[in-house]
Amino acid sequence: MKAELHPEYKESTIQCTCGHVFQTRSTVSDLHVGICSECHPFFTGEQRFVDTAGRVDKFQKRFGDSGGRRKKPKLSDV
Repeated sequence: MKAELHPEYKESTIQCTCGHVFQTRSTVSDLHVGICSECHPFFTGEQRFVDTAGRVDKFQKRFGDSGGRRKKPKLSDV
């Protein structure tokens, strides 16, 4: 291998906006992330809107709250 080809690999601290902190190794010493495995809906099993700058509320005001449900089609008597 060539000398001094690879970057320095050191202990790093990862911190999420939800407050979860964990240790790992990386080329960057400290990282701040917006979402992690403790708060991501895929891992938690919860479904919630991640509302950025009120976009969900703005959409609901504009188009109404449809609930996202379809009605079952009516079957005629045969």
